[in-house]
Amino acid sequence: QVQLVESGGGLVQPGGSLRLSCVASTSIFSIYAMNWYRQAPGKQRELVAGITGGGSTSYEDSVKGRFTISRDNAKSTVYLQMNSLEPEDTAVYYCNAYRKSPFKEYTYWGQGTQVTVSS
Repeated sequence: QVQLVESGGGLVQPGGSLRLSCVASTSIFSIYAMNWYRQAPGKQRELVAGITGGGSTSYEDSVKGRFTISRDNAKSTVYLQMNSLEPEDTAVYYCNAYRKSPFKEYTYWGQGTQVTVSS
């Protein structure tokens, strides 16, 4: 079982920045793909950004050029740097860890951290 603990959410004005962090309780953090999802009120949870164990990244179209995902395997931590925030980015942001073995898939979720973009 892997526990994920997010931090860094809060209230920010449009155009501002926040950095989310997610610490994982596993000694094999480097083999997990790490993802950030978000869920706005009344909407489905959506994948925002992902990073593989090897460092390859991917982004949802609306955040490209504004958000950056990164990881520090020595600290078992994944980050989401969010710049030029917009009110539409308001949501609960969830950290996700995923790996697949020949016989099983493993996926774990954090408790979520609220991000509110408002003037």
